[in-house]
Amino acid sequence: MPIQSIFPLFTTRCDSSAIPPPPPLLPPPGGSKSGEAGSTPPPPPPAAESDKAAAPPPPSPVAADDDIAKAAASVSSCPNPGPLEMATYDVRRLVSLDTYDGVRVDISKQLSPFFACVHSFHLGTTMLPDGKNCSYGFTTQMNDEEGFMMARVDPERGSVDGRIHKALLGGLAMGKLQLGLSSEGQSDQMLGEVDIGAATWTANLKYGSMGGGNVFGCNYFQAVTPKLAMGGEGMYIGANGNMLSSYTAKYSFDNGTEEATDAAPAPGPPEAPSYLAATYNAGQGMLSLNYKRAVTAQRVNIGASLECSPVTLESQVLLGAEFNLTRSKMNVCIDGSGRIQSVLETKLGREPGSPALNFAAELDHGKNVMKFGYGLNIGS
Repeated sequence: MPIQSIFPLFTTRCDSSAIPPPPPLLPPPGGSKSGEAGSTPPPPPPAAESDKAAAPPPPSPVAADDDIAKAAASVSSCPNPGPLEMATYDVRRLVSLDTYDGVRVDISKQLSPFFACVHSFHLGTTMLPDGKNCSYGFTTQMNDEEGFMMARVDPERGSVDGRIHKALLGGLAMGKLQLGLSSEGQSDQMLGEVDIGAATWTANLKYGSMGGGNVFGCNYFQAVTPKLAMGGEGMYIGANGNMLSSYTAKYSFDNGTEEATDAAPAPGPPEAPSYLAATYNAGQGMLSLNYKRAVTAQRVNIGASLECSPVTLESQVLLGAEFNLTRSKMNVCIDGSGRIQSVLETKLGREPGSPALNFAAELDHGKNVMKFGYGLNIGS
């Protein structure tokens, strides 16, 4: 008997006539060669009609060049020269050192990110009036993004000095208020200022009371070229009826210094460029020439100041130098009469806020005057 009659056969999917397609071919073992069809990437899918309508057309090279030209034309090559009273600050800092005798101790405490206080002691000194040999002062300062407020109290003299700086008009102007109050009331003063600036100029307006009379003043400082700036200042003092005026010209030039490749840069902001400034005070008839040179960027700076009277030919010359090291700074100044001043400041640690030790000395051989002092700053 045939076996099919005993065990009937059933048809399955595998036995059906539908044969599955063969699997895709694997790439050759060595990979596809350049130029073969397997190395050509598949074409991207066609973009939808909505994407074609939403996508902006690419800008033309001519239009991009025009936009860059317009932006460059709106920017001036003359930088802002800064406030007029700061035009010769670098030279004055080098030739007018704060020397003292005795002991100075300043203890600073940062109570919050915006508020700090300072206790100042000056002991064993002969520089105070009324024959006193010691003093104490308490200073508080509060800073924020728009300015700062500072006040200093002297309990022995019974005086309070205050200063407020506040940004106005969204940072377009800066308002300043300076106060000086004492228990006698004879030397009280108040001075309000407004600083206004733009891309190439700065201006200042002053009004207040000083010496028992009103004070009016204004100044203007304009960048004429990228390296030359000129300005003037006028002030009326009501206490004596004097009208003062001065004129300033400042020419900046490149330092011409090159940093060594293996030398580490000095800490702090970039050094200001070298410059030569001339100021003529018409009220006093004095001509002042100031020169500042950065010998080594952020390391060695020198300054010179010459003050003379064109009428009487009286003159005074001051020379100063500053040397910035890793954790110390040395300042030396000498004038035409032979007086020598020096200040040495050194940090006692590398961490921020480490104590600083100061040594000050002044030798005046013509007047036979010698002063020596040392100071300590804690928490600065």
